[in-house]
Amino acid sequence: MTDSLPALPSWRDTPTRTAISEFIAAVTAEDGPDFVPPEGRVAVFDNDGTLWTEKPMLVQLHYLLEQWKVAAEADPTLAETQPYRAAVTGDLAWLGAAVDKHYAGDDSDLGAIIAAVSAASAGTSVEEYEASVAAFFRQARHLTLGSSYAHTVYQPMVELVRLLDAHDFRTYIVSGGERDFMRQIAQDYYGIPTQRVVGTGLGMEYDAEQNVVRYKGALSFFDDGPEKPVRIWMRTGRRPILAAGNSNGDIPMLRFAQGNPRSLALLVNHDDDTDRGDIPYAKGAEKAIEAAPAHGFTVVSVRDDWSQVFPAGDQQA
Repeated sequence: MTDSLPALPSWRDTPTRTAISEFIAAVTAEDGPDFVPPEGRVAVFDNDGTLWTEKPMLVQLHYLLEQWKVAAEADPTLAETQPYRAAVTGDLAWLGAAVDKHYAGDDSDLGAIIAAVSAASAGTSVEEYEASVAAFFRQARHLTLGSSYAHTVYQPMVELVRLLDAHDFRTYIVSGGERDFMRQIAQDYYGIPTQRVVGTGLGMEYDAEQNVVRYKGALSFFDDGPEKPVRIWMRTGRRPILAAGNSNGDIPMLRFAQGNPRSLALLVNHDDDTDRGDIPYAKGAEKAIEAAPAHGFTVVSVRDDWSQVFPAGDQQA
């Protein structure tokens, strides 16, 4: 599929790019044995660490830090407990460690975070939450890169999404991140329609008196690990033929895609060692990296496969 390679300008000419090109060529060739009709060309992408940066902490946690600080100012007793204490003191290490522990199978701190996430939006209408998130993205800067979050998307992955769209794939975000938070940037940042965002869901209820939908102070479901294939099926009614992730929690989604006769499971490996502020890391992905050879995952090396990581024109603070 040589003629399609210019559509991936930020990918080096490596076996990984060849595997992507050959896969797209195989499933779109009408006279080929691996042809998949357009309605079956479902591709799913994890968000944090796959489509954009997730270090030094998840983008949504940056947003929530601001919400938790306000809550702790209104009720100082909250600052005595996590994660409000981390928000007030700026203890990013605790938050990062809590996420790493989750990926390693230890959710001892996750319950406190989920409870605080739910409390932050409890009673808020979906429109109010939408406006709050939109305001955050207009002003927020990445904590180490100093750029707007629009410039912390992974340019090679955005190019891949657009290449798939050009070949009649239906691309979805499937993430442990909260669904309505990601909906605010999906179209503008990746070109993925709002209705194709599958993520963690907060509880909701309809307020008939005010004619609005509001969030309840509880989690409906957490879209990670084995929950991802379930949510993919509930949303699409199909197995994806391409899946991309970067962490241990993405293994079930990658394996689910591999249930097709011809599939591509991409695992982004953050193995680059540079001084650009987006640090290399394997924590939270150890099991996925170890499982890659046995399961036949195609490993995407940030160091070796990408010639450019972020979009051109990145403005530093």
